[in-house]
Amino acid sequence: MGSPVSPIVANLFMEWLEQEAITTAPLDCKPKLWRRYVDDILEIINKDSTQKLTDHLNTTDQSGNIKFTYEEEKEGQIPFLDTLLIRKQDGTVKLLVYRKKPTPTNI
Repeated sequence: MGSPVSPIVANLFMEWLEQEAITTAPLDCKPKLWRRYVDDILEIINKDSTQKLTDHLNTTDQSGNIKFTYEEEKEGQIPFLDTLLIRKQDGTVKLLVYRKKPTPTNI
C-alpha cells in the first residue's frame, strides 16, 4: 500500500497465481472464460463446478494469504465492476451501467 511499486508487484503475483491455478485445475472445473481487474474476476464455469474450482484456487496459494470467494448470477444477472451483465434467452449478453444502492449514512 505504501510503495508505488506495490500495485505492480501485486499484479505480477496475481498473474502468476492465476496461471498456476488455471493450468493445474482439474479438467471438469476449468473455466471457459477468466477475466480479472484488480481483485474482481469474471469467469464462466459449469455451475456444479464452482465450489470445486474455488477450493482449488484457495489451495494454490501456499501462504494462505489470498482467499477466493464467489458470487453466482441471480435471475440471469450478475454485477461485475460498474456493469450489470444480463444473460438473455438467445444466449447473448446485455451490459448495463450498474450502481450499488447507496448505504444509509444515518445508522
